[in-house]
Amino acid sequence: MKNILLLFISCLIAQCSIAKPDESVKVAAERTTIYFPLLKGKSIGVIANQTSMINNTHLVDSLLASGLNVTKVFCPEHGFRGTADAGEHVDHRKDAKTGLPIISLYGSNKKPSAEQLDGLDILLFDIQDVGARFYTYISTLYYVMEACAEKNLPMLILDRPNPNGFYVDGPVLQEDFKSFVGIHKIPVVHGMTIAEYAQMINGEHWLPNKLQCEFSMVLCDNYTHSTYYELPIKPSPNLPNMASVYLYPSLCLFEGTVVSIGRGTDIPFQCYGHPKLVYGSFLFTPESVPGAKNPKLKGEACTGFYLGSAADHIKTDGKLQLNYLLGAHKHLAGEIDLLGDENFFNSFFDKLAGSDVLRKQIEAGMSEEAIRASWQADLKTFKVMRKKYLLYDDFE
Repeated sequence: MKNILLLFISCLIAQCSIAKPDESVKVAAERTTIYFPLLKGKSIGVIANQTSMINNTHLVDSLLASGLNVTKVFCPEHGFRGTADAGEHVDHRKDAKTGLPIISLYGSNKKPSAEQLDGLDILLFDIQDVGARFYTYISTLYYVMEACAEKNLPMLILDRPNPNGFYVDGPVLQEDFKSFVGIHKIPVVHGMTIAEYAQMINGEHWLPNKLQCEFSMVLCDNYTHSTYYELPIKPSPNLPNMASVYLYPSLCLFEGTVVSIGRGTDIPFQCYGHPKLVYGSFLFTPESVPGAKNPKLKGEACTGFYLGSAADHIKTDGKLQLNYLLGAHKHLAGEIDLLGDENFFNSFFDKLAGSDVLRKQIEAGMSEEAIRASWQADLKTFKVMRKKYLLYDDFE
């Protein structure tokens, strides 16, 4: 416990220092002199994926090369190497390179069991998030914190910048619509890093029975919420570049509709379209590819829009782009229902949106301005709560 407290204090001191403006962001995993000494002599579990890198070396490989005792690896959606489809079941297996057992935290095993945590002295969490409520890595964080709290197992969180951490926007989730793509009452774009979000989980007593997870953290150096941090590694198979990362919070709502957002092409989350969309000049045809084995509208020629060049508008405007969704609904009218005829689409769209309100607003033909106005009271409440848990200078 003493070492854990010293680590937290050292991180706060480091965060208070003024960095030179020409220095690049240093992610927590790179600050090995802070946390490697505290891991000596301990049995370590690591929650990681392909983004868990220290420069050009994977965190797990670095730990092992330093003689540290890593005994288990846990991985989130998309697997340890980040190649599985969204929503695809990931099996437990061994890592081919290290021989370490890999335990999936997706599918039926979203929360590590007490038995899976047996023998560990500490659990190390290092995964790159993208700052959207429905990106499931923060749900994995929540379940891991719950399991550690029940087991009295300390966690160490290695923080990484939020590439969409420069704004907060979108409808706030309502309690009745909780799912793995949205567990807590936060907006679509929450503007927090993993470590900040972990603080909120504890601080707002979101764990069952008001449990508290004992965790410490190593912070990023030279990062603020005004930083436009470019990811060096794609965080999941269908977010291949920064355009897709910036567009993801706006386009992911299409996943609950009949419209394709380019899964099964080389530009996922950078376009949208449908065979019956009668406006737009961009053409694409989804096909089976690694990371999207059975994409929506597979083999069908879709008409729509390429948006990769529009990603900078999100950085400039600092808000979700609702016009894509509203435009598709308007121009599909009379041809096909954007939200589909099947219960699946309505249910999943509502889970992504965080309630059934947005769907009903779209169906009622409400304007973008009116829809945005309906978010503001909840957003204001969230922003006040968020301020309590920030670890880096904010954008406002």
